[in-house]
Amino acid sequence: MASLSSSIHNITTYRFASQNKSFVSTTNFSKKLIWKKNLLYKKQQQRCAESGLISKASSIDVIDDQIVENEVEEENRVLRVGLICGGPSAERGISLNSARSVLDHIQGDDLDVRCYYIDCNLDAFAISSAQVYSNTPADFDFKLESLAQSFQSLSEFTEHLASSVDIVFPVIHGRFGEDGGIQELLEKANIPFVGTPSVECSRAFDKFEASMELKKQGFVTIPNFLVQGRSSSKSDLFKWFERNQIDSNVGKVVVKPARAGSSIGVTVAYGVDDAIKKANNIISEGIDDKVVIEIFLEGGSEFTAIVLDIGSGFDFHPVVLLPTEVELHFHGSKDVKEDDAIFNYRRKYLPTQQVAYHTPPRFPTDVIEHIRRGASLLFQRFGLRDFARIDGWFLPSSVHISSSTDKVNEFGRSKSGTILFTDINLISGMEQTSFLFQQASKVGFSHSNILRTIIQRACLRFPVLAPYSNASGALSTRLKSTPAISKSKGAKKVFVIFGGETSERQVSLMSGTNVWLNLQAFDDLEVTPCLLSPPNGYSSNENKEYDVLSKKVWSLPYSLVLRHTTEEVLAACLEAIEPARATLTSHLRNQVMVDLEGLSKHSWFTGFDISDVPPVKYSLEQWIKHVKEVQGTVFIAVHGGIGEDGTIQSLLEAEGVPYTGPGVIASKTCMDKVATSLALSHLENLGVLTIHKDVRSKGELLSMPILDIWLDLTEKLQCETLCIKPARDGCSTGVARLRSSEDLAVYANALRNCLLRLPPNSLSKAHGVIEMPNPPPELLIFEPFVETDDIIVSSKSTNENSHHLIWKGHSRWVEVTVGVIGQRGAMRSLSPSVTVKESGDILSLEEKFQGGTGINLTPPPSSIISMEALKRCKDRIEIIANTLGLEGFSRIDAFVNVDSGEVLIIEVNTVPGMTPSTVLIHQALSEQPPMYPQEFFRTLLDLASDRSK
Repeated sequence: MASLSSSIHNITTYRFASQNKSFVSTTNFSKKLIWKKNLLYKKQQQRCAESGLISKASSIDVIDDQIVENEVEEENRVLRVGLICGGPSAERGISLNSARSVLDHIQGDDLDVRCYYIDCNLDAFAISSAQVYSNTPADFDFKLESLAQSFQSLSEFTEHLASSVDIVFPVIHGRFGEDGGIQELLEKANIPFVGTPSVECSRAFDKFEASMELKKQGFVTIPNFLVQGRSSSKSDLFKWFERNQIDSNVGKVVVKPARAGSSIGVTVAYGVDDAIKKANNIISEGIDDKVVIEIFLEGGSEFTAIVLDIGSGFDFHPVVLLPTEVELHFHGSKDVKEDDAIFNYRRKYLPTQQVAYHTPPRFPTDVIEHIRRGASLLFQRFGLRDFARIDGWFLPSSVHISSSTDKVNEFGRSKSGTILFTDINLISGMEQTSFLFQQASKVGFSHSNILRTIIQRACLRFPVLAPYSNASGALSTRLKSTPAISKSKGAKKVFVIFGGETSERQVSLMSGTNVWLNLQAFDDLEVTPCLLSPPNGYSSNENKEYDVLSKKVWSLPYSLVLRHTTEEVLAACLEAIEPARATLTSHLRNQVMVDLEGLSKHSWFTGFDISDVPPVKYSLEQWIKHVKEVQGTVFIAVHGGIGEDGTIQSLLEAEGVPYTGPGVIASKTCMDKVATSLALSHLENLGVLTIHKDVRSKGELLSMPILDIWLDLTEKLQCETLCIKPARDGCSTGVARLRSSEDLAVYANALRNCLLRLPPNSLSKAHGVIEMPNPPPELLIFEPFVETDDIIVSSKSTNENSHHLIWKGHSRWVEVTVGVIGQRGAMRSLSPSVTVKESGDILSLEEKFQGGTGINLTPPPSSIISMEALKRCKDRIEIIANTLGLEGFSRIDAFVNVDSGEVLIIEVNTVPGMTPSTVLIHQALSEQPPMYPQEFFRTLLDLASDRSK
């Protein structure tokens, strides 16, 4: 793997420094001076070569140290930013996702990020930037003992911050992050921070207090009722129902904690009794002791708006970006009950077709302007700082809402309807596809640009940070490439393709978005994101038996990628090319950009870096020819289907287009799980084992008696429980454990009815949602379910902050997943990962790829598998990879015997998940030196280019 190692170290545009695993390293001036000398040395060589004084191969032996130091002072002021994530609220999983995204986009030569984590007990830790890529709160908490530096108290923590960072960027959602807690802590220690001060945070965070303040300030508000503790009178709530003309028996209301963020604990109740019951549940569950009951708004549309303060110092100048309309879809249900009635946590943060976003909203223009004016006014009157997200509702004139004051001068009344502001989010979510980035990209900001603008705006309020606020070029935004803004003429063209039609297409969107955003960091690459979609869209009921080459590929502008589902991306494309809609969007965008002109007075603002261009639609055939014409390389991120079965690979090879991952034959073999087993069946003497399989057709399952099939299978495979999976599909869809003929009947019924998913606990033992292949597979594999001992992460009773593994190890087998990387015939195994399942026997799609679930043990603890057995395991993984002819990168799932290192192969994924929290990222980070995501994806791209030479 010497070639792989050298390709990693030759990536000169990658700028992350490796860090000590136990603590974030402190910038050392002398080391930076040496680095700067080398950089200046290269610059001087380049200048001399260009002027003809010396050849490019010549060297300069002496550089004046004083000149170097002056250039360091003038050109390279490094702002130390303390990124704090975690917190005690149920939204802390989202906080970790936000922190990963912020780290990806702001770390650079001029900005040094130090990472910190606060757990649910408000204990603080300094963590390495590598640990930010851990998947979940439980994952963080489990690894803190070995990978973090703890602080004895919050006061010790703030003392450390005062000496180690210049400004803090809190990325804690909900309690302690948005209620003024962390802000008060920083204020007392005189530590500059991004965002709103503590007193103003407290007032805006409490939904009831904020509502009262809105009312006092002359805004239209939603009538509400406060339940505090358990002393609230049922009779008073009954009177409130009557006063607002709500049926006291079945009238619909929203019940939500007053101080728990924008999503946690929000529910719908029907009538007084149900409302009191659900309010008491929120209190008894410890979510909050203040609960707000408010009228359920029907017939209107929800919206959210990002506000950016571009003023100087303590002068307010809030500008509201283009708001987003939140459209809920109920899939034709005539009886929409609680779970489908609100914009809840799942709809906000996880891929679902039950919600779609429209930026700008499909509202009358006067309403959009009213929203922008109102949000700006609210931002000022509440004393908010730097940025915020404000949620609300637009009710058309046909929908009437009563207001206790109903003044003529209430802000929110317009000729087209009523605008109500309902929630103030002091620290908006900053995941890759969040509202902040959706709206910012619509008006010209890349992820990096908007985040750095927010940080720089915060610096203006603190005199101690004047050197960073005033120095020309300090924190200068490094422009990112978009399809419309080309880099240098010599930039290598890269096309990241994702989407498709399989049930893994949403994960594919996440993978492709992550790859695209990470590759943006390289100045020598021009990266274009591309959506693969059906010829006639996702909603078409036409026969799917069409020519592969007729599938569509959309070349996407920056802003259209930032969506949660492929359906939403496609809808946004169609909306963007509709003439009237495109004209309106351009007009509104220009209005906002004019409002943002105040940024130009700041020397650190280098302008907008995202253009307003339409998407371009190709047939798959046309797209491949286009890629060939521009001599591009394709980064394949299409999971399952034609992305993994060799089809796309074959089409690209026919045109001589380089692509990532294995070739055609290896892709075909690995997509077919039976073929994979057959290809490896001769390796038993080398410690590579395969699982016995029985293949049955869907037709057989639907036509023959289920009990007869069950008895026949269990007898042939000599087992009591079975694992069922599609014969030719991705790694997660349709995989289930069957314990009885009744379970098989449930599964067969799902196939018969073409169900998209099996709901939780549909089978005889508790499990999560099981996503099903669409369309249903024609062939299914049955194999014995391999029992492994449960691995449990448990808190020690003597110390709640300490965690340890409970593993009895009776079976001596554990399940692992491991990435392999390299050139064909020389594939190298990364460190295996043991993933602790949080529900059921089969990892769900969410547990595999979403932040917020799953505990990842990378590398496996020595208490489970010895170093010797782990080494033998990795050797066998490499044998598997090279026997199958893998190249580039892939992921192998297997069971491993912890004593012998024998490997029992499950399957091989030639286009593995590449989401921000996937295990491949963890495994790359465990390398020495660590490969951060940008470097990792660049390495995979370079392997594709090297293969084509």
